[in-house]
Amino acid sequence: MNELVVRRLLIDLDAPSARHWAGGDAFRTAFFNALSMSFPLGEQFFIDAVRDGVKALPQPARARFADEVRGVVGQEATHRHLHARFNAHLRRQGLRNRWEARIGDRIRALAGADVRHRVAITAATEHFTALFADHLLAHPRWLDGTEPRLRTLWLWHCAEESEHRSTAFDVYVALGGNLRWRRRWFRVVSAYFVTDLLRQTLANLWRDGTWWHASTWRSAASFLFGRDGLVRRGFGPWRAYLRADFHPGAGDTALAQRWLRELAPSYTVVVPREASRHTSELTVSAPRAAPQNG
Repeated sequence: MNELVVRRLLIDLDAPSARHWAGGDAFRTAFFNALSMSFPLGEQFFIDAVRDGVKALPQPARARFADEVRGVVGQEATHRHLHARFNAHLRRQGLRNRWEARIGDRIRALAGADVRHRVAITAATEHFTALFADHLLAHPRWLDGTEPRLRTLWLWHCAEESEHRSTAFDVYVALGGNLRWRRRWFRVVSAYFVTDLLRQTLANLWRDGTWWHASTWRSAASFLFGRDGLVRRGFGPWRAYLRADFHPGAGDTALAQRWLRELAPSYTVVVPREASRHTSELTVSAPRAAPQNG
């Protein structure tokens, strides 16, 4: 089991952000904004799925996961809370979150389904977030020129996603989830995740008025397909999830731990007794969620 702690980030998200906050780059800003738009409801779905999955386990296994799941819930609740605050600035800039409605449709489609389906969806989507997190932690130049508080927000979030990358997967296995459904849900999640992210990014660019700028598409080509591009570097780790012997814990979290050490002045660690209250306060700050990309 992983020892996961809850961290309270010490940054000011009340001050408005620049329209092209990601180093002045329109495409990267639109891409990161799209991801952020999915987090409040998506993270709540992950919380609910993992909690419900652990409740369905026999008591000895439930006890084995207790501390780890408490840490995951605290981390995810904090992510959701802070990105909801960040997204409020995006709404004031005139951006429209279309992803949430599709998330809502999917939660209704899953009503009454075996909890293993929701946990499998969570594990698959967490692989995507860990993949993206590892890429950004390894190539922080994509955040060059970003104001420090937002750079801290994204690197901290990425580090914690890498840190708890195995939890939903392990719960799925403990529930008796099989390889066939793990692969099937991963393919479904892959299709939805990529499509939804692309649609929201393009919608953000359209509303931003930078759709027709040549610099937007030069940046997109470099960020996605260049030497250090997300697609070019991420395809191998994406495909690894389909292997029968895959486990997220085989991924290297050294970069995540290094960034957490470097970012230490920007957060405080919430002690276990405070963590439950802290998580409860964050959890009631937004409506219940739908599954992300399932």
